[in-house]
Amino acid sequence: MQLYNYFRSSASYRVRIALALKGLEYDYIPVHLTRNEQFKESYAALSPARLVPLLRDGESIVTQSLAIVEYLDELHPQPPLLPGDATARARIRALALDVACEIHPLNNLRVLRYLVNDLKVSEDDKNRWYLHWVETGLEAVEQQLATHPGTGRFCHGDAPTLADVVLVPQIHNAKRMDCRLDHVPTVMRIFEACMGLDAFAKTQPSACPDAA
Repeated sequence: MQLYNYFRSSASYRVRIALALKGLEYDYIPVHLTRNEQFKESYAALSPARLVPLLRDGESIVTQSLAIVEYLDELHPQPPLLPGDATARARIRALALDVACEIHPLNNLRVLRYLVNDLKVSEDDKNRWYLHWVETGLEAVEQQLATHPGTGRFCHGDAPTLADVVLVPQIHNAKRMDCRLDHVPTVMRIFEACMGLDAFAKTQPSACPDAA
């Protein structure tokens, strides 16, 4: 397998975590987003959306981080990232989507670039935009985690699931951007539990070969 990804991309980090949890070997192929390597024709031929991550598995090419993670989970079901019955799996997916759909898209690099370069938003206003969507979005996640009996050591029970795979990269970005996190104690407790596992710690951005 080959994983095209960028060390600082939270979507890429999700897939690195999943691969590590599954114990799967892969070739790490960096696509440096701030150097616009995603716009090269060689990469665009693989990913028309010019986004990372992208997984090449033999003849199969899979894009979109959540689709990649579920693809890996179907082909390599142990340990399961979507365990339990239909209700449990729906909750896990909902928590993952609360981050992947409601927080992350508003704050990824291409959106921030558009705010500054096209809409001429100031750097201060751009940062306020980022903080607002991350902090309010994580507050909603916190309420769901803190009040649901399914929450255990991790987002759902006592083993990492898809929800944790998506949550942890968002917290890394939030910390890097100095977002307020003292209002989400359950989120941060789960984050620390995840970071105690090699699959999360050894795939974090600072540990990647293209980190610079």
